[in-house]
Amino acid sequence: MKILKIIALIFLVAFITIQFFPIELNQSDTVPKTDFLLVNTVPETIQKKLEVSCYDCHSNNTEYPWYSKIQPAAWFLEDHIKEGKAELNFNEWDDYSDRRKNSKLKSIINQIKDDEMPLESYTYIHGDAIFSADEKEEMIQFMEQLRDSL
Repeated sequence: MKILKIIALIFLVAFITIQFFPIELNQSDTVPKTDFLLVNTVPETIQKKLEVSCYDCHSNNTEYPWYSKIQPAAWFLEDHIKEGKAELNFNEWDDYSDRRKNSKLKSIINQIKDDEMPLESYTYIHGDAIFSADEKEEMIQFMEQLRDSL
């Protein structure tokens, strides 16, 4: 029994210690002129769905949930956000070449069709990020029209 108390104490001390290693927050006070929503004529319904379902991981401004202040959950979030922004950053949309935009739109369309985005781990807590069948179809049609206009 004494060994279990020692192990529990070690885990408690380790858990408390890692709380002193915060993450770098992905937050910005401004929306750049290159933002997807500014450089494209986006219907309000699409805009709201993008902000709710995509922008937390694919922009320079994340709205963090309460658990983002607790390690190791914060490290998990930080990693997801960095990976998401490396793949697609809506704030930098207009800096992409037309070829890259075309590729990103194709990827967005396919990932929404295949229910790969938003990530299931994200929708557990953010239920409003899940696409209804109508929202999914509307988003796909918009992205296809945008792709055709390039």
